[in-house]
Amino acid sequence: MANIGIFYASAGGTTKIITDALVEAFDIDEDSVIFMEDDYDDVEQFDDFDVLLIGSSTWGQGDTHFEWVDPMLEIEEDADFSSKKVAFFGAGDCRKHGEHFCSALGKLYNVFTKAGATPIGFVPKEDYIYEYSLAEIDGKLCGLGIDEHNESDKTQTRVEKWIEQLKKELGE
Repeated sequence: MANIGIFYASAGGTTKIITDALVEAFDIDEDSVIFMEDDYDDVEQFDDFDVLLIGSSTWGQGDTHFEWVDPMLEIEEDADFSSKKVAFFGAGDCRKHGEHFCSALGKLYNVFTKAGATPIGFVPKEDYIYEYSLAEIDGKLCGLGIDEHNESDKTQTRVEKWIEQLKKELGE
């Protein structure tokens, strides 16, 4: 079984909902769950894991949660994630911010893949309604997007399907 670490930032709690489901589904130890606001120290923390599950809500004009700003800069400067798999998840609002729906995932995707990580967990975009998203790559979303404001009835199914997909992609 792969050594999985979850790194997430959550303000409204939606990204935490996904984190909790991932912890349960993959039986992840609490020491392997890094809440960016309280537990993140430096880029070396990523070194302990083969698989990184990266979570962030989307803010403003498609930005990541503010707790990701410095870590993303650190990763861009000198991280080598060529031996790691990475999957992205987070929250967005398809109506109020449909022009940037879950774009934070796309920004994280760019940073982590430029550092060599292999992305997994792409999701078909057909189940989503939005104008534009930086998370849309080659006709799919580069991770799991959740909209608790407008589509909370889809959250549980989306999370469960994504977890099953990740398990298959990780060979578990």
